[in-house]
Amino acid sequence: MSKRIFVTATNTDIGKTYTSKLLIKEFASRGLKVGAIKLIETGVVDFAPDAEALLACVQEFNPAFKEIKVKDIVPITYKLPAAPYVASNVAKLDLKLLNAAVEKLEKLCDVLIIEGAGGVYVPLDEEYMMIDLIESFEASTLLVTHCSLGCINDTLLSERALNDKNIKYLTAFNCREKDASFKDVSEPYFINTREKVLKVTDDIDTICDVLYNL
Repeated sequence: MSKRIFVTATNTDIGKTYTSKLLIKEFASRGLKVGAIKLIETGVVDFAPDAEALLACVQEFNPAFKEIKVKDIVPITYKLPAAPYVASNVAKLDLKLLNAAVEKLEKLCDVLIIEGAGGVYVPLDEEYMMIDLIESFEASTLLVTHCSLGCINDTLLSERALNDKNIKYLTAFNCREKDASFKDVSEPYFINTREKVLKVTDDIDTICDVLYNL
């Protein structure tokens, strides 16, 4: 079985796919065969943008994925851009389908990046939240958080949820150009309360080191 790394976030549009692509490139640069899967993608009409981006990135570095199709990368899609619970009209989540997809792809790689949808507590059906999938796949987890005002609250809540499930995880900040205030209004808290503040763009090598050994 390959090393499983689950990429989740504090909310939607935080940068999971961007971060997943950086992980793929960094692990590949170390001579590892890397694969990726986006378990569920909503807002899919003509194409699945996140899955397409992941597949293109993986195929650049892992020849074993040359014959893999987008449907293999994203086994479940919905048209409505909403939480899977809503987008599926409260359909029961097909866990067997997801497990089969993961098992198929991890045979082709040393490291499999598993990208979630939304945040850790996005509802999937009447029984499962995204955090339940993280737990079931027994993957080392990367929590991607934002750098906008409010990130302290969002980050701590998501970390509490992961801690409550005893999930092994690492937190990294995806700071964008619009987040110039982070250094003054939020980062001081994190600097004073944890060993290191990891940035997705600046510290991807360290992030990969920790996740691979987590």
